[in-house]
Amino acid sequence: MVGVIYFLSDSINSKNEKIKQLNNDLISQVEINKDYEKRINSLHELDTNHTTELTNAKAEIDQLRIDVSNGTKRVYVNAKCPKPEANTSKSGSDESSARLSEATEQDYWRLREMMAENEKQTLYLQNYIMTQCLR
Repeated sequence: MVGVIYFLSDSINSKNEKIKQLNNDLISQVEINKDYEKRINSLHELDTNHTTELTNAKAEIDQLRIDVSNGTKRVYVNAKCPKPEANTSKSGSDESSARLSEATEQDYWRLREMMAENEKQTLYLQNYIMTQCLR
């Protein structure tokens, strides 16, 4: 009888130790999950902020493009145009200012958009590294 009681007591102690270990593992896993949840929320906030900034930058470029098309704003290019060699009797007041070709103007707007995207992507990656990788 004493042997059976000793065996049962040892079995209960063993199971209690396993329960304690499982409980500690569970607590540890809950903490890991909380940390992951914080990181996911932080990444979501970071992504939302930078996506909003990128959307705003693109909208600003689109508005500038519309303003230039409407004539309310102008794009100034520092260009040198050769003078015509033929002498004219006109005073030169009818000469038009240098203008970008339509294809060049479209390239200009595309480049501005790409620059804004690259800037926002770089800022996003820098923030990601600072908040997620170097902590």
